Amino acid sequence: MSAVAPLHRTLEQELQALLRGASLECLVCGEFVLHAGGMINCPECSSSLRTGAGAAEPLAVPHSG
Repeated sequence: MSAVAPLHRTLEQELQALLRGASLECLVCGEFVLHAGGMINCPECSSSLRTGAGAAEPLAVPHSG
C-alpha cells in the first residue's frame, strides 16, 4: 500500500493560487472573491488583496466593532 499524501497547503501556496486565479476562495472566510482592477476583494468579509507591484502588502482585514 502507498503512503497517504498530505492534502493541506501552506499559506504561501494559497496566496499564489489566489493571485494567479487558480483559487477563487477567500483566505479569511472561505467565500468566493471578486477579481477587478488589480484588486481581489471578498464581498462577504470585505478583505482585499492588491495584485501586481503592491502584492507584497498584507491582506487587509476589517476590524469588527
